[in-house]
Amino acid sequence: MTAPKKIKDQPAPRISVIGTGYLGATHAAAMAELGFDVVGVDTDPHKVEELKEGRAPFFEPGLPELIRRNVAAGRLSFTTDLAEAVAVSDVHFICVGTPQQSGSFAANLSYVEGAARGIAENLTHDGLIVGKSTVPVGTGARLRAIIADAVPSGIDVELVWNPEFLREGKAVEDTLSPDRLVFGGTSAKSEATLRRIYEKPIAEGSPVLVADLPTAELVKVSANAFLATKISFINAIAEVCDAAGADVSLLADALGHDKRIGRQFLNAGLGFGGGCLPKDIRALMYRSNELGAHAAVGLLQQVDEINMGRRQRVIDLALKALGGSVLNRRIGVLGAAFKPHTDDVRDSPALNVAAALHLRGAQVVVYDPQARSTAQRLYPTLGYADSMEEALTGADLTVVLTEWDEFTTADPAELRAIVSGRSVIDGRNCLDASAWSRAGWSVYAMGTVPEVAPLADDLAALTPVR
Repeated sequence: MTAPKKIKDQPAPRISVIGTGYLGATHAAAMAELGFDVVGVDTDPHKVEELKEGRAPFFEPGLPELIRRNVAAGRLSFTTDLAEAVAVSDVHFICVGTPQQSGSFAANLSYVEGAARGIAENLTHDGLIVGKSTVPVGTGARLRAIIADAVPSGIDVELVWNPEFLREGKAVEDTLSPDRLVFGGTSAKSEATLRRIYEKPIAEGSPVLVADLPTAELVKVSANAFLATKISFINAIAEVCDAAGADVSLLADALGHDKRIGRQFLNAGLGFGGGCLPKDIRALMYRSNELGAHAAVGLLQQVDEINMGRRQRVIDLALKALGGSVLNRRIGVLGAAFKPHTDDVRDSPALNVAAALHLRGAQVVVYDPQARSTAQRLYPTLGYADSMEEALTGADLTVVLTEWDEFTTADPAELRAIVSGRSVIDGRNCLDASAWSRAGWSVYAMGTVPEVAPLADDLAALTPVR
């Protein structure tokens, strides 16, 4: 009797990726880079055409090169035809969005449910459906019922979960060399298939954790909730530092030397935003309340409230710096993206503050190295500049809201020559406050001792700006 073939002796599975947004486009390109034949599916024809031409529909370092290389090699293709993609594939990754529902903290699961149903209905041979989208715990069980109802008779299909842990700005690295791989709800066969797909990163040391379905669903949202809590903790302490005259940055350095705490995500400032942390902690809050886990609800509500309060803190500092009113004052805002190395402006604290200042009557001019077009689509009434110098020329107040290297390494003496008012709000505690102060600026930061500009006699001794 002939022994059954081992998984790795069988032909490599063909992969479909449903959804080519931030997660899906990156995952599709990375799977192709690992050597698999991959087809990405999206309902947006324009996005599909962009991807076919090797262009990413958003800014992510290294991704356009990855797409172009694998499209040219014939390993990566894109289509709007779900049935066609499913028919030629063996493993189907669900990478669609799970945005916050309108008028609720709950996650909108319609895209995930639609993708699962669409895959199941169009299966022509046995397959594996792998959820990567971030979903509330319990979603997988409901999807399994949807799939069982939709799959054609005689087709064997399994649903498992493999959560994503991408950091915007480092998504390619995080996909090709993940710091952990979680497989949820797998059988021996589906686990072997996933190990085949991730064979290279596993061989390079990425640890694998095999879990039940609910645990796998909870990993990503729990990780985001913990990071959000860490950020809100240091921002709450920043308020104490403001009241006591202490320096939160130095305090965070001291805390970070404790290995149990660590220094990452202990940067006080404007707070978190983006397409993941805010909506994920709210969805976890909503689901926890449904499950009766009220301690988690209370904690996450405080985390969210502290985070949103930091935006008001920047507005208060702007009012203080401009004598109580921003009406008809020109404010140069440096940064629109929620963090550097991305053009993502979803729930961006920077844009939220810029819009709030605009509503108070300020003449706001925003500059961001990558996020101008995405910001302008969301807030078309704000002013936008093509350079940092254009944004700051004649400004009564400078506000740094995204910590791009271009801003943190700028020469404050040169900028002093083009502004009307020499006050800067460092919304990310990313500037060298002493250097800016020596150059004649009054520096307002978040939870640090204010740096006051030198007196006129002291300024006269500075090297003249050329």
